[in-house]
Amino acid sequence: MKKVQIIPCLDMKNGRVVKGVQFVELRDAGDPVECALSYEKAGATSLAMLDISATNEERKTRLEWVKAVTNAVKIPVTVGGGISTLEDIKSVLGAGANRVSINTAAVRNPYFVQKAVQTFGGDKIIVALDVVTYGRSWQLVTAGGSVREKADLVELSRQLADFGASAILLTSMDRDGTKGGYDLGATRAVADAVDIPVIASGGAGAYEDFALAVEVGHASAVLAASLFHFGEVEIPKLREFLQKRGIEVE
Repeated sequence: MKKVQIIPCLDMKNGRVVKGVQFVELRDAGDPVECALSYEKAGATSLAMLDISATNEERKTRLEWVKAVTNAVKIPVTVGGGISTLEDIKSVLGAGANRVSINTAAVRNPYFVQKAVQTFGGDKIIVALDVVTYGRSWQLVTAGGSVREKADLVELSRQLADFGASAILLTSMDRDGTKGGYDLGATRAVADAVDIPVIASGGAGAYEDFALAVEVGHASAVLAASLFHFGEVEIPKLREFLQKRGIEVE
């Protein structure tokens, strides 16, 4: 079994790190550079940085935010938000990102991911899928959760994996910021359907939730934001907790 990654996430708006509940009710969580440096010091081996309002504001990722963070830390940074063209990817990678995360554009046109992989290599491309619970299944949402899509979660995940994406970042909008635990059903459904890593996101509330994401959800990485931002879970203690459960951590 590959070692599991612990990934702190910087959700960005107006130049600040923010965190909300179910993608709304945002509150300030600090300066992105200070947050990034603190996570690197705490032992995080990678970071995610998402410009959460870029798509809805019909603009591109703020490259100045990307440069500020990537210039400050040595660990890999994955950047997402407003990425819909090959030029966008080139710009974000040029600003220092190690990988880009494609969300809305990937759901609406999976072949864009195929083209991106062919151009930049699969190791540079991950896909972010946001879901809400829909009966006994899940429905994909895009544009910051404001648009419901018809594509099937598992089928699309398989297609994107076949197209060469290097990972899927799966976020439960229902659980985002609620601290009720990850959506283990959705995470496992995707993880069992693809042969690439699945990053569990949305809902972590305690150390146990991270372990369950791996043990039950079959996630290869666990992502969280507010728990780390506000000191409710500390990365060194989480690493120790997971290792005691027999989960090797990168």
